[in-house]
Amino acid sequence: MIPQPGQVVRVRSRQYLVEGVLRPPEPQQQTIIDLSCLDDDAQGSRLSVLWETELDAQIVQPNSWEAVAQRGFDSPRLFAAYLNAQRWNLVTSTNAKLFQAPHRAGIEVMTYQLEPLRKALSLPRVNLFIADDVGLGKTIEAGLILRELLMRQRVRRIVVACPPSVVYQWRDELEQRFGLTFVIFDRHYVQARREERGYGANPWKAHTRFIISHALLRDEDYAAPLRDWLGSFAPGAMLILDEAHNAAPASGSKYAIDSKLTRVVREIARRFEHRLFLSATPHNGHSNSFSALLEILDPQRFCRGVPVRAKQHAAVIVRRLKGDLRELGVGGFPARKIIPRVIDGLPEDAPELRLMAILEEYRSLRELRLGKASKSIRNASKLVIISLQKRLLSSIEAFACSLRAHRRGLEKTAGRLDREPGVQQLSLVRPPCADDDLAELPEEDLRRDDEEDMVAASVSSDQAAPPSEKEWALLDQMTSIAEASR
Repeated sequence: MIPQPGQVVRVRSRQYLVEGVLRPPEPQQQTIIDLSCLDDDAQGSRLSVLWETELDAQIVQPNSWEAVAQRGFDSPRLFAAYLNAQRWNLVTSTNAKLFQAPHRAGIEVMTYQLEPLRKALSLPRVNLFIADDVGLGKTIEAGLILRELLMRQRVRRIVVACPPSVVYQWRDELEQRFGLTFVIFDRHYVQARREERGYGANPWKAHTRFIISHALLRDEDYAAPLRDWLGSFAPGAMLILDEAHNAAPASGSKYAIDSKLTRVVREIARRFEHRLFLSATPHNGHSNSFSALLEILDPQRFCRGVPVRAKQHAAVIVRRLKGDLRELGVGGFPARKIIPRVIDGLPEDAPELRLMAILEEYRSLRELRLGKASKSIRNASKLVIISLQKRLLSSIEAFACSLRAHRRGLEKTAGRLDREPGVQQLSLVRPPCADDDLAELPEEDLRRDDEEDMVAASVSSDQAAPPSEKEWALLDQMTSIAEASR
């Protein structure tokens, strides 16, 4: 049986709407059917098939009114419940002050968590920055906004970008608390979609709700198909950027420089109709960086380089601290009290105490030796000592590894091996930055990178003058204690 235009058919495990039927000119030939997909993950995509050759092609028969009438009528109580539910949904769609998301979530909503939802619904486009303190439930507030917008049919496509360490946490909380199913966009997902639909298929088109890590978002292999999926502008699309301060241009230098994540987010964010940023530390101390981040959020309201006034950002930023809520008697957050605990009675020959005392003596000798060196060399020497102190506070094992790397650097300097003129720029003590892939590196690679940085810092800091005999003696003493106690 040949379908007619307007009928719904099922072909290749999908439902399609018949848009055109081209009859064969001769009996031995086949009928060409023009179809438009009805499934959510490929809605509107075109397909033309030869109807007689399709294996699973079938016409989807609609339920007739006779079959509906045969089931009988619902009770007045049941029908009234259905009618009231329809009325409530209509009221919610038109009244921004009536919330349905808190009643559809498996959580105990606190009063203060409704403020971001209220502010989001008051905006024509949800360009909102939730900058609440740590522990106030920014994920819950974002889920309430997302659930409400989905119920109001203002959002159809969602992308959540977050650090790699919380990807699965986002997926579980959105599913368990709000009943929203999200797909983690990673290498395994891309491989599975290519096996199912071919290498040339865009994996972003296979679903409408994704969670992707910052590390993969910076990768052009994943960002380019995302731009193709969104086009120049995607109505009904929403970007949720967790830890948004990572996307702010920041640097240790005088001027804020765009990182790779900053460039990618700026290019992608403008294609979303709605943008929701989350961060407990929205301002990194640089006004230019803060204004650039707000420009990504709302380019019509903010401009990079222009100071942001409190009256301007009040419309798009929700910022509450635990102390503020505690003063209002909301939330029941206990006050944090710092109580010193004196640890005494330790044996004087404890390896941690001995190593710390020797390291302090070693630091004094290095500062005395390099007192007249250039500022860059003195800074490199400080980095070495700070790193050794951090490793010792971590564990004797970590201190022993860093101490071995430090000695290798000193031996290189003493033997004039692999020496380069000048002092190289060091990354021994890495500041938090947006372009950091450390979260995805295995522990062995991180340890090896730290040791290489320590060797480079030691070579650079001791080019001005070689260590004294007393310094070598202290190094031998620390090495002996650390290797025996590691």
